[in-house]
Amino acid sequence: MKALAVRPGIPNSAQMIDLDAPDKSEGRILVRSCVVGICGTDLEIIEGGYGEAPPGEDRLVLGHESLGEVVEAPGVTGFAPGQLLVGIVRRPDPEPCDHCALGEWDMCRNGLYSECGIKQRHGYAREFYRLEPEFAVPVKQSLRDLGVLLEPASVVAKACSLALHFLKRTGVPAQTALITGAGPIGLLAALASRQYGLETYVVDIVDSGPKPDLVRDLGAHYHAGPATDLSISPELVIECTGIGAVVRQAGSVAAPGAVVALTGISATPSAQEVDLNLANRNLVLTNKVLFGSVNAARAHYELAERVLSRADPGWLARLISRRVPLESWPEALERRPDDVKVVLEIEDGVSA
Repeated sequence: MKALAVRPGIPNSAQMIDLDAPDKSEGRILVRSCVVGICGTDLEIIEGGYGEAPPGEDRLVLGHESLGEVVEAPGVTGFAPGQLLVGIVRRPDPEPCDHCALGEWDMCRNGLYSECGIKQRHGYAREFYRLEPEFAVPVKQSLRDLGVLLEPASVVAKACSLALHFLKRTGVPAQTALITGAGPIGLLAALASRQYGLETYVVDIVDSGPKPDLVRDLGAHYHAGPATDLSISPELVIECTGIGAVVRQAGSVAAPGAVVALTGISATPSAQEVDLNLANRNLVLTNKVLFGSVNAARAHYELAERVLSRADPGWLARLISRRVPLESWPEALERRPDDVKVVLEIEDGVSA
């Protein structure tokens, strides 16, 4: 079968390869790959920034944002042929830490986890793969190929659920949210924020293209410029850029007692120094919570599926700005001005 793979650590080594059919030892559920999302992580792996091949191999199959259709599954798995599913990205370490033993793989303490398409485990950018049921999340048929948004939505679901948990430490409900960055994660965060009933503001650097309209069509506010331009005092901040200056601006407008969730990572070095004493002083004296969040556990995938199922499918469809067939995969790696989410179509469509 065909697969899109790289030699980790070697820049621009992505190529289409022939791969053996998945062995039954990989999982009881045989899945036909339908759609795979492309994100910044994939591009950084292709550029040689990181990524690890499975033990004993020199190539890593890409793709951690998946949507597949069950081809065969024993009855005891709880899945049936024709059912849509998404594969969980992170897998627990061979000798589980306390968190992995509880199914909280996203909180692994010893770093011995593996990740599909990222670290020591092949991803989903191949024609077929196998899964064990505990790493397969069912997707409503009504979502169809929009289910490929489930993995990025799971990252948002985790950050939002943790932030809302922290906000419960007081009896005053949150009213306003600030989202920094209007990429797929930021837009999905805005979707979740609006579903929670929060007045939502999204800031980004672009003033044209699809992003402003996507934000406004959620009933949220869009601003092309820094958060400090806005006269707001948000109790919830979801930071999606990883850019130090943006983080500082968001923190400075956050309300006393606010919760700031950091979900972005920037590969660009910063020339600016941070006064940690001052940052600490501000956090302490204003009772703010600042935390980082990455990856997701099964519960977050399930929460994300509910968020997507409640959304307007027309709005979700507009997040996917380009669909590229597998044979034209280099086009999916191009960065174009109006891109939001680019996906690789491994197969021609999803069964009804």
